[in-house]
Amino acid sequence: MKVLYQSDVGRMRSQNQDCVFATASPQGKLPNLMIVADGMGGHRAGDYASRRAIEELTARIRTSQYENPFLIVSDAVRQTNRVLYLKSSEEEEYRGMGTTMTLAYLDRNVLHAYQIGDSRLYLMSDGLKQVTVDHSYVEEMLRKGLIERDSPEYRQKKNIITRALGGNDFIAADYYEEQVHTGDQILLCSDGLSNMVSDTQIEDILRSDTTLRQKTESLIWLANENGGQDNISVVLAVVE
Repeated sequence: MKVLYQSDVGRMRSQNQDCVFATASPQGKLPNLMIVADGMGGHRAGDYASRRAIEELTARIRTSQYENPFLIVSDAVRQTNRVLYLKSSEEEEYRGMGTTMTLAYLDRNVLHAYQIGDSRLYLMSDGLKQVTVDHSYVEEMLRKGLIERDSPEYRQKKNIITRALGGNDFIAADYYEEQVHTGDQILLCSDGLSNMVSDTQIEDILRSDTTLRQKTESLIWLANENGGQDNISVVLAVVE
């Protein structure tokens, strides 16, 4: 696997509250690791939440005593959530903070993904597939048939998330598994990309005959060109 990542403050924000981590090298007993975290909860708290989440997750994955990868990640998520929740509960300036978390690793020909919040994971194979399902108010209303996609209410409330790392004393990540093949591309991103760039535009860029770096830069550029209303983070990997 070859992987690159990039994060950009966007055009409307003064601070980047996203944090990303990606490496093709083993992390503890995991063969590789990719994470996108999008913090929330105020100017200082959002930045702290995403950065601390990445630090805690990577450290606990590297030092885990578990052998089973699912238990390694699940325990790291549980402990990281507890650290953020206690910080939020004990210090007023961090009250109400939290962060999204989309985490993935590739083991042979299987992609394993864990998600909390609305940062997404896409798989580009024969076509573009959104693997994860947003933990957001509008997506829950869509599934119940109570709202229409791209309606005024959808656009107004699409940033309301229903699950965040650090938001409650206990939180669980949704788990996804996908078969992958040589040449497939894996995209993790914050909503600063997915809210600004359509799936069709994402697919067009990933299909282009350009390098991994050029694709990453094109995604960031297009999100800014379309408004850049939020921080934009991208992790892009190709299966070798």
